[in-house]
Amino acid sequence: MAKPDTYIGIHNEINGGMTTIGKIIRDAWVFGLLPETETCEGWNLAGIDAILQKVNAEWDKYGCLVSHLPKELFERHQKIHGAAMDKARAAGWTGEAETEDDK
Repeated sequence: MAKPDTYIGIHNEINGGMTTIGKIIRDAWVFGLLPETETCEGWNLAGIDAILQKVNAEWDKYGCLVSHLPKELFERHQKIHGAAMDKARAAGWTGEAETEDDK
């Protein structure tokens, strides 16, 4: 089966959007690079990669650590990512796939 040419959008993702691209989009929301209404549905890979580069540049400012974010960004991160985790758990996501190699 051929890969799609465009991204399906964070709200259409598997595992409630708990994927690498989903995390990039949520981080872009945290840093104000994208409005929270932007799901990136229909974007091509180049568009996703461009936002990844911007997200990485923001994380670099804070040593890539949530604990180093200023209070406002930290609270925004907790709100956005916390809500995403709650939604994903309600859809059956457990997070086990992400830690499978740690065993």
